[in-house]
Amino acid sequence: MSFLTSILLGLVQGVTEFLPISSSGHLAIASQLLNMDGTENIPQFFDVLLHLGTLVAVFIAYWPEIWEMILEFFRGIGDIAHHSTPDPLPPARRMILLVIVGTLPLFAVLPFKDRIEGLSDNLYVVAAALILTGFLLFFSDRVRKGRKKERSARMTDALIVGISQAFATCPGLSRSGTTITTGCLVGFERKFAVRFSFILSIPAVLGANILSIKDALDAGVNWGELPVYLVGVITAAVVGYLCIRLLKMIADKGRFGFFAYYCWAVGLLTLILTIIKK
Repeated sequence: MSFLTSILLGLVQGVTEFLPISSSGHLAIASQLLNMDGTENIPQFFDVLLHLGTLVAVFIAYWPEIWEMILEFFRGIGDIAHHSTPDPLPPARRMILLVIVGTLPLFAVLPFKDRIEGLSDNLYVVAAALILTGFLLFFSDRVRKGRKKERSARMTDALIVGISQAFATCPGLSRSGTTITTGCLVGFERKFAVRFSFILSIPAVLGANILSIKDALDAGVNWGELPVYLVGVITAAVVGYLCIRLLKMIADKGRFGFFAYYCWAVGLLTLILTIIKK
């Protein structure tokens, strides 16, 4: 693998992972419709590293909040040991509970992991999911502004957002677009909906990488290409961070319309080209 290829793959990973346009959908389209066979030959270990790169971007973008959650986790353990619990719970500790509850639905789809990934072979499904993503984004701009944050968000709200994240494992459905829209629907403040969506991605990405790392190592690792891989990882982290900043600004203004039109255009074009190729 060349440095240029590594940089390009890192760029694509950083952009599609966080902007609400579905990275899995674009990968399926590139692989099948555009006959870009190289997308299927990306070393598994490099793919795992790229996802870790985008995970670093989340940590950098939300480090103050994540650090406070880490501190509250250990404070919570101390409170349990002393049989005392503050009332009300500190916001960061409530955020931990919200993320835990929001992650639970992913365990329900684990048994169907291979089947869900196999849906990427069906471009009709991918196209339909992209079009649906467009409608979700279009609708999110028109939802009444909510006020819920860590202190007022209910655990059922987090569970509903988590269920939407589980559905977003379908290729073509944007994880960030789906969870942010759902957060707005349950009454989250837009800034909090974006923040919750990205922090909720941390256990999801970590879990997916843990499941993939064994297969990646079994497939073999060319350690000589590690410097090339790291360039791609750094690119994914930097671009991912910039995309998170961009999405935060767009969410503040409630303007996901551009992404909605983009998803509609790509979805419809994919559908038309798939029919023609048949």
